[in-house]
Amino acid sequence: MTTRARIALLVGFVAVAVVAYVVLKPSNENSKSTGVAQITVKGGKPVGGIKKITVKKGDPVRFVVHSDVSDGIHVHGYNFHKDVKAGGEVSFSFPGKIDGEFVIELESRGEQIASLVVNP
Repeated sequence: MTTRARIALLVGFVAVAVVAYVVLKPSNENSKSTGVAQITVKGGKPVGGIKKITVKKGDPVRFVVHSDVSDGIHVHGYNFHKDVKAGGEVSFSFPGKIDGEFVIELESRGEQIASLVVNP
């Protein structure tokens, strides 16, 4: 094998290693804040318990509620409200401008389904 071929093979290996690292690296807090949280409601209760959504102040808050019951979804503190039909879903996307911890609930049932934490 020539020196030129060895260098080309080494460059190819490094390129594959870099791509593999980028694709397979564990997520960090910043990537969590850019994702979309999924909340599933069955029988008027959050599946898996109350979901915690954490973002930094100024980052986008994004979540989707899938529900088998009709109700209003209310984000306390931000005072956002959207109705979801039984078997339907509703999505929220807004900037996390107010820091603190806020309840997200099925409004008419008074059932908390998530907790939104906006860190300063």
